[in-house]
Amino acid sequence: MSDEQPPQTNPQTDPHSDPHSDPRDLRRSDFGEHRTVALRWADTDRYGHVNNAVHYELMDTAVNAWLWETNGLTPEALDAVGVVVETGMGYFAEIHFPGSVELGLRIEKVGRSSVRYRCGIFLPGVEEPAGVGHFQQVYIDKRTRRPVPVPEEVRRVLGPITVS
Repeated sequence: MSDEQPPQTNPQTDPHSDPHSDPRDLRRSDFGEHRTVALRWADTDRYGHVNNAVHYELMDTAVNAWLWETNGLTPEALDAVGVVVETGMGYFAEIHFPGSVELGLRIEKVGRSSVRYRCGIFLPGVEEPAGVGHFQQVYIDKRTRRPVPVPEEVRRVLGPITVS
């Protein structure tokens, strides 16, 4: 018998730490915001599928397009900006060019100065995600670059896609 303890996980940083919330179990309907994005030839790598780094670009697009286009919250419109402090991604199916993907977005936690988003990447007509990631922003003052509370303008738009 070994005295080794299993590694400890932090539910704030490990998207797989809760055994009851396997991201592979998420479906399109679990996300409150959806956006279709066309894939580019440049998104693929020599293995013939969309490169893993592109998944992060898609997640960044999902968050910022929702904030900016849907809600008008551009960086110029706020005294504080959300900077990314943590990301993570699980890959469950290959994605290929040509085609498009649907990005699902939801908010899983709103803290004093931070917002944690969850993004699902879906192939057309498929309910199971090809990938699921998390994206956490901390709001900072533009001038001092120090953390500040999530601006009220941002808090007001978070509700419809926040899960509890």
